[in-house]
Amino acid sequence: MNTSSDPEKKKASSQNSRNSTGNGESGSAKRSPGLTEVLRIACSQLAELTGMTAESVSSFEQTEDGWTLEVEVLELTRVPDTMSLLASYRVECDPQGELRGYRRVRRYERGRADGSKAGGR
Repeated sequence: MNTSSDPEKKKASSQNSRNSTGNGESGSAKRSPGLTEVLRIACSQLAELTGMTAESVSSFEQTEDGWTLEVEVLELTRVPDTMSLLASYRVECDPQGELRGYRRVRRYERGRADGSKAGGR
């Protein structure tokens, strides 16, 4: 009896049991991500599409179709920093956090309060 192939058989058996769903994905891959993961995914995809980094998420809401976020983005750096231009983007995501669409809803200088709209909207 050759025992040198036993570790290889165990390794192959272990890989097969991990991929037992039949499609190569583990059972945990289908679970919905948590809120922080949804925010991270959405901000990352928005940055990739716009070329601008998200500074913060000012609001989020779970909807029937997934999530609606409002993300604050630095669009133009100026000196002094209080004159830099920021924008609010409304971002629509599916339940997994994948972007379905976005649009700029507001543009403003960092140092100016928005007195005309309550709640930052």
